[in-house]
Amino acid sequence: MADTARSRLQQAAVELFRERGFDSTTAAEIAARAGVTERTFFRHFADKREVLFDGQAVLLEALLAAIDDIPRDAPPLDTLFRAFQSVCPLLIANRPFSEPRQAVIAATPSLQERELAKTAALAAALAQALSARGVSDDRAAFAAQIGMAVFAHVTAAWLDKSEPGLTERLDRAYHDLQTLI
Repeated sequence: MADTARSRLQQAAVELFRERGFDSTTAAEIAARAGVTERTFFRHFADKREVLFDGQAVLLEALLAAIDDIPRDAPPLDTLFRAFQSVCPLLIANRPFSEPRQAVIAATPSLQERELAKTAALAAALAQALSARGVSDDRAAFAAQIGMAVFAHVTAAWLDKSEPGLTERLDRAYHDLQTLI
């Protein structure tokens, strides 16, 4: 991560959340650890939860752009898994933040709930993108929910243990998914 106020705030937050717990850490403490004012914290993040979930918009934008680049006649799950593969470099580059972030979320029930809500929102957006490609609404929703469930599982497993790599895990998961039918 570049040494910007935003990245310093994210790093400070993850460190404090791991040391003290999410609920026991304040925005003021995060700002102080990052060497900025509390006002600067709130210029970058609406609340301390968003420090952990800030990347969702970037991920969604990248996934939607990838879907736009995939031929329209590709089947829905194939489209999604190709889009997931396209964002692997982004996730791999962000692993130094994502790995401790995942540990904080795993230790905090309210953050687990937030993660589920964010994942559901991503699935809904992916379903919309598939529908816009001519996939029926039901098929688009099924594919998006299944795809996001697999993508979330694979990503969490990769953050827990880096080998095999993320792209290999996604390939295996797509193959395994195809054999379930």
